[in-house]
Amino acid sequence: MRICFFGDSFVNGTGDDDCLGWVGRLCAGERRAEHDLTVYNLGVRRDTSADIRARWRREAETRLPEGCGGRLVFSFGANDCALEDDDTGPRIAAEATAANAAAILGEAKRWLPTLMVGPPPVAAEAERNAEIVRISEGLARVCADLGIPFISAATLAPAFYAKWRAEAEAQAGDGIHPNRAGYAALAEAIGHSGVWKAWLAL
Repeated sequence: MRICFFGDSFVNGTGDDDCLGWVGRLCAGERRAEHDLTVYNLGVRRDTSADIRARWRREAETRLPEGCGGRLVFSFGANDCALEDDDTGPRIAAEATAANAAAILGEAKRWLPTLMVGPPPVAAEAERNAEIVRISEGLARVCADLGIPFISAATLAPAFYAKWRAEAEAQAGDGIHPNRAGYAALAEAIGHSGVWKAWLAL
């Protein structure tokens, strides 16, 4: 099975000294459980839903030839609600995020088994965290309409967020990205999710 993970710096694993992030740790756990996975991490820092909409198909097609058991995982939204540098508003309006998600996920589902993971919280910015929860709720509605499984990283177990926030706010952190413990906690929470297990077993 080949899985492409599309998203932003959180998918990329930015800030992780081990350069694994949650994607690498999640899939390493599955390989230890004897699932034969090939993983492509296609997370790009600062990418919004519009950026991913523009690139995902061509990047996936080069990695997922016919008959390879291809799968698609998307996780985005945190950069959409980040403020523009001139503070004129979010980089992508919530309505546009939902429209981009519907276009991406609708096309993806028609091609291959698809899963969406909502954006994780941002430790240092309470207002942006509230917006991330709203974005995540909108993405959940899009997924429900399309019949695509959805995991909300913004509302996972408190133990995950405590580790994530502690590292992101540490002296070496940037207030947004955690290190290995935060990503490991998110990988564990996703890996133990019934949604993930059911999707992987399809």
